[in-house]
Amino acid sequence: MFLSRFVGRTALLAAAKSESSAATTAAAASAAAPTNLNPLEQFFEADRNPEDEKPVYGRSWKASELRVKSWDDLHKLWYVLLKEKNMLMTQRQMLHAQNLRFPNPERIPKVRKSMCRIKQVLTEREIEDPDPRRSAEMKRMINAL
Repeated sequence: MFLSRFVGRTALLAAAKSESSAATTAAAASAAAPTNLNPLEQFFEADRNPEDEKPVYGRSWKASELRVKSWDDLHKLWYVLLKEKNMLMTQRQMLHAQNLRFPNPERIPKVRKSMCRIKQVLTEREIEDPDPRRSAEMKRMINAL
């Protein structure tokens, strides 16, 4: 199972690398410190050795923990969770196409819960804000998430 997953992932990344090699070369030439990472690699989990013990994944964020965070911290956390959600959904779709089982499917609801709780906390802050203009601006930003 691991080998077929790895081969499928390698084939997908090889195809993406061949398509974006010209863009990568141009970007690397213009950057001060060139990087060899393919942007599509962000949508896949780092490879693990199958002999390693089963990894332990964390829990979803609690609303009480999110309430003490600043607006900027919540904004950054939202995009980290969005990236994690995209990675999990990509991996699930790829494995489904190969008729393989998606490991640790309970991770997706944890990410979704955390994202919903961030929106809840931001909405609470928007409701409590006495300034109607700033409240309307916050509402637009929250709804855009």
